[in-house]
Amino acid sequence: MPVRPAPDAAARPVRLAHPGRGAGRRRRAEILRVDHAGEYAAVHIYRAQRAVFEGRAGKDAIAADMREMQAQEAVHLARFDALLNAERVRPTLMTPVWRLAALGLGAGTALLGEKAAHACTEAVESVIEEHYAEQISELADRDPELAAELSKFREEELAHHDHAVDHGSREAPGYGLLSAVIKAGCRAAIKISERV
Repeated sequence: MPVRPAPDAAARPVRLAHPGRGAGRRRRAEILRVDHAGEYAAVHIYRAQRAVFEGRAGKDAIAADMREMQAQEAVHLARFDALLNAERVRPTLMTPVWRLAALGLGAGTALLGEKAAHACTEAVESVIEEHYAEQISELADRDPELAAELSKFREEELAHHDHAVDHGSREAPGYGLLSAVIKAGCRAAIKISERV
């Protein structure tokens, strides 16, 4: 059987896709989208918890904690807002759902008491810091500037986690179940937000 000559590349009407072309940009968009979603949800969790505690007798300290953590998360969120805008990456389509879920989680855990609110913080921040650690490892060589920013944010998430543990998160009623459900929800939200 005779060997057919390769077709003339100039005669091809359509360029063929190159495997991996654009993969780095797509992956960066996924990272920015999911991190934006996480920070957006964190702001709303702390906002709802603060709303429950603020103005209640004997709750000034925890309301101040929630205000401070919300402010730190708002800085993270503002940075991801700026990156999404600069790089023309759309936020997740799930943003309205995550807002309602975050407000419900924040208010619900705060209504269960201070320790449950801290258990929520511990669970959320443990998933987020693991997620950031994976991204930092992935980006260290390819995008060291973003990896450095994520490292700073991760340190702040770890501080929130440790603060929650120091303030009795593990003494919350139903801690094991509460923590497991919140972590599972966070992990599912991460996977969904990367894609849609």
